[in-house]
Amino acid sequence: MPFDVAIVGAGPAGARAAYVLARGGARVSLFDGSHPREKPCGGGVTGRALALVADTVDAAAFPRTVIRSVRFTNSLSSEVGVNGRSSRSDLEVGVPLDPEALVVASRASFDAALLSAAERAGATLVRSRVTAVSIDSSGVSLTAGGEHHRASYLVGADGANSLVRRRVATAFRRDQLSIATGFFAHGVTSDEIVIELTSDPPGYIWSFPRPGHLAIGICAQADAGIGAGALRAQTAAWIEASRLAPAATLQPYSWPIPSLSARDLDTLPVAGPRWALIGDAAGLVDPITREGIFFAIASGQWIAEALAAGRAAPDYTARVQDQAIAELGRAARLKAGFFRPSFAGLMMRALTESAAIRSVMADLVAGRQSYASLKWRLLKTFELGLAWRAIRTL
Repeated sequence: MPFDVAIVGAGPAGARAAYVLARGGARVSLFDGSHPREKPCGGGVTGRALALVADTVDAAAFPRTVIRSVRFTNSLSSEVGVNGRSSRSDLEVGVPLDPEALVVASRASFDAALLSAAERAGATLVRSRVTAVSIDSSGVSLTAGGEHHRASYLVGADGANSLVRRRVATAFRRDQLSIATGFFAHGVTSDEIVIELTSDPPGYIWSFPRPGHLAIGICAQADAGIGAGALRAQTAAWIEASRLAPAATLQPYSWPIPSLSARDLDTLPVAGPRWALIGDAAGLVDPITREGIFFAIASGQWIAEALAAGRAAPDYTARVQDQAIAELGRAARLKAGFFRPSFAGLMMRALTESAAIRSVMADLVAGRQSYASLKWRLLKTFELGLAWRAIRTL
């Protein structure tokens, strides 16, 4: 194992990597001037993500909302009938979740718990933003808070706008990013997620209940020609129409999220001599749901274990390919069909009529249903004619 490791970014990815490395005896410096903080995202933490950090985080010990159900709504116009007749699909349906499926965390509290575990394991937190990074044959140099630091290995966990990524590879292009924007609605919360399927932009508006507020937003590809202001206006109109947050104080936010195509994922640089990228900095985000917490935590674990084995770049790259890229690439290939009005309408119809389909969707939300087997599980549970029409739209 390298004598010392510099990790830039103390979110879930960086904090998990720091914890595992420090616990194994490495000297770890964790650089971040802002974490822990309330991050502009839904904040959903799946059961499988919580399982990864069960050795450090007691899920009952930090502020979180246990989600009881997801309510899907769809005001798209499409052909939804098995008989092929065109009709409006103004539908909504609730999908119950088991208590272990999903919680929505206060990101400030959840991230703080992960960071505290890393510090207890022996990692040193440098509360300064890294402004310069260079790598040479003898190691890594960083500048943070006007001071210079050296390390043997560099891990970039500094998000979609990663400085480390810009130095060791290339920055994400606009077509590789999404804009997530919306509002924190303070003073109101719930135990239900609400998802409104949309075709313009293709995707969904969400309301995720956190302790003390709702995180409500929308996501669109950064190169789609739709600005953050227009997206927030669309979200504000939905908030008013849905009556989810009457009289709430709305605090606007915007945040970039990697949203890669299958081709981008096939050629994704994640590690090289003396460096690796993890979490959002690596682009490990579900292109459909834009969920990234699970792969952030997992990739932090993977790079730490690869460093411990003394084969950082090859072992980490292989694990990312096998356990992340394969699944995310399938999601990228399904993405265009997933948000077509025709498929959305059929899915809403199926959710309304079929408990088995509601079970599939619950597992998809919880991260337990892979994209690899999604089509075939739908075929096994759908009424056959409806299933075949839905599968053909994907």
